[in-house]
Amino acid sequence: MSAPALLEIADLRLSYRTESGAVRAVDGVNLELQRNEALVVLGESGCGKSSLAKTLLRLLPRNAVAPEGVVRLDGEDILGYSEERFRREVRWVRIALVMQAAMNALNPVIRVGEQVAEPLRIHRGWSRRRALERAAEAFSEVGIATDFLSRYPHELSGGMRQRAVIAMALVTEPDIVLLDEPTSALDVLTQAAIMNVLKRIKAERGMSFILITHDVATSSELADRVALMYAGQIVEEAAAERFFTAPAHPYSQMLMAAVPKLHQQQPPRPIPGRPPSLLDPPAGCRFAARCPQRIDRCSEAPPSTTLAPRHRSRCWLHAGGKR
Repeated sequence: MSAPALLEIADLRLSYRTESGAVRAVDGVNLELQRNEALVVLGESGCGKSSLAKTLLRLLPRNAVAPEGVVRLDGEDILGYSEERFRREVRWVRIALVMQAAMNALNPVIRVGEQVAEPLRIHRGWSRRRALERAAEAFSEVGIATDFLSRYPHELSGGMRQRAVIAMALVTEPDIVLLDEPTSALDVLTQAAIMNVLKRIKAERGMSFILITHDVATSSELADRVALMYAGQIVEEAAAERFFTAPAHPYSQMLMAAVPKLHQQQPPRPIPGRPPSLLDPPAGCRFAARCPQRIDRCSEAPPSTTLAPRHRSRCWLHAGGKR
């Protein structure tokens, strides 16, 4: 029997009000995260990945409609918490966030050390001195000299700012850290260094990560499991090794074929077409218009089919459909 999930997301839905209508950014997502597991939510821009992360932390814009579904943390539905209880017990206490633009996440007129220490002063009630001492420890964990605690964000390089934001997420020792495109604005060498920091922290502290990214290469560095998102839905979820070597869903297969690989004989093959509008998504399979394996039944919405333990695919080819 598998251990109870640390985080369980069931039929989660989120939409945004716009002048053109409701945008269904997250549409019936089901996911689980185990302790000491790194789950990568992979997908192209606009598929709803960041909206999923913001929903989990309730960091939503004013035009967001109240999310529906269930989000259980250690078996308790935190989606039903009041805003005050959520702020006091969950946000930055048990779930923290590393934002994708470190310069935007940091206040330019406050010293970096004060910003990293702030969650401890707010959520733990620690003194400034004690919080700064813990911030110095967090800096050391992510590979920044403690001398930089007294500097302002503009005095740090891009890679160091990103490490500082990671330290800010780690300082309260949460159960889960959400990483929203944490290396997107960095050069390749700095990306590799940041991913090595995250892998080391996961191994040493047994922390769970949810990495939001469109970068297949980056995701493969950290992933234990992969959930591929397309047009607001999870179309395949599998162990990382299985997903990267033997993907099941047609979109997964085409995505992997589009990724450049060393020593490959064939050039990468782009995926034709574009994703559907989330203002008016198709009633059937959302990938059908771009899928070379589509069948007549793709005009109906496919169920999520279990192919193996903790391996699911949302495709009629795996749910009794015939080519």
